[in-house]
Amino acid sequence: MDKKINTTVLLSAYAVNPYHGSEDGMGWNFIMQIARFNKVIAVTRENTRKDIERYMNEHPSNCYGNIQFVYYDLPYWARFWKRGGRGAMLYYYLWQFYLPRFVNKRKLKFDIVHNLNFHNDWTPSSLWKLKKPFVWGPIGHHPRIPKDYVLHVYGLGSYIAEEMKWLMKKYFWKVDPLLRQTVNHVDTVLTMNSGVERVLHLPKDKIVHMTSVSTEAPSELKEIRKGQGFTILSSGRFVPLKGFDITIRSFARFYHQLPAHLKPFVKLVLVGDGPYKKYLQNLAKEMEVESQVNFIAWLHRTDYKKLYKESDVFLFPSHEGAGMVVAEALSYGLPVICFRNEGPGEFVNKDCGITIPYSRYNTSVTKFAESLRLLHDNTKLYAQLSVGARKAFNERFNWDLKGEELKNVYDHLSRKAG
Repeated sequence: MDKKINTTVLLSAYAVNPYHGSEDGMGWNFIMQIARFNKVIAVTRENTRKDIERYMNEHPSNCYGNIQFVYYDLPYWARFWKRGGRGAMLYYYLWQFYLPRFVNKRKLKFDIVHNLNFHNDWTPSSLWKLKKPFVWGPIGHHPRIPKDYVLHVYGLGSYIAEEMKWLMKKYFWKVDPLLRQTVNHVDTVLTMNSGVERVLHLPKDKIVHMTSVSTEAPSELKEIRKGQGFTILSSGRFVPLKGFDITIRSFARFYHQLPAHLKPFVKLVLVGDGPYKKYLQNLAKEMEVESQVNFIAWLHRTDYKKLYKESDVFLFPSHEGAGMVVAEALSYGLPVICFRNEGPGEFVNKDCGITIPYSRYNTSVTKFAESLRLLHDNTKLYAQLSVGARKAFNERFNWDLKGEELKNVYDHLSRKAG
């Protein structure tokens, strides 16, 4: 923890939970990194209090002295209809809208405001109303999934659902007056992919490129692959966005082209759960690879780390705009194979993995399969990419780097304000 504390940052941190991954886990880690150099007032939801306080009791840290958690929720009449993920985006919209009123009522004192999460670029923030230098992000969005990758795989219903999500985002980007006010009043926008500045029409002087994904350095590294064993790892929710159908089809094509004596040493491990799990299990059976595909439910963090150490390649044909699991895979030296898109494709390069351009669906399956075969057969290339993966993590995805980047952002705004 840095000893010189000059600035107090008020954070809007809707999703925070130190025991969870994804958005909640990122929220916690961002708070901890900001508290290395600044005082933090983190405004979050009341339902996070129990886990935050328990974690802080179980895991002492010097940074806690710089953090004040403030718990805020809308009254019952404005949230009784919310159930888990159902209604989450509408509730978040309202939660953000009324947040300045809550902050003013509490008479909180701060120098900078920062809307931390949700990490999307199509819901507005009202923090600019507090009349302090205003930071927003990291924000981004999932790119539009090409039609062939949904309609002919998951059916008309899934395709319509994906199109409706995209139309909703376009509505906010083009029509919502509160989002336009957010863009007009923000001082610095942390953008996690290149699509953000295009859809929000941001001026260059407001943009700082910063991915939302990071992870801690592993306590113990895996050895670079030796011998015939070849374990392919993929992780996420079993939904169309994640592209697990391509994972299984490309693995099957790769597997069936191997010489018979090498097949027993190859396997695919899928970690996750979701509404399409049964579909994916049936697909593995249809592709005649069910004996080589291992479905594992969500793991405890310790078990997941062990799985990274036991794997050789991270296969991630996801259409999403980020991917925490990619940063984790790189930290363990796993080369990543993904789409060349506005998500993982913008931070995986030829030095740490292989990116596949969008094309016809079957062509993509072939290209992913060929990439698996290349890394399986070419041990020299594999070793180079494994070293490159660790280098990419050290240079871009270590959490400590985020703390230093944010310190620079806040220092710059403080100098301008002063």
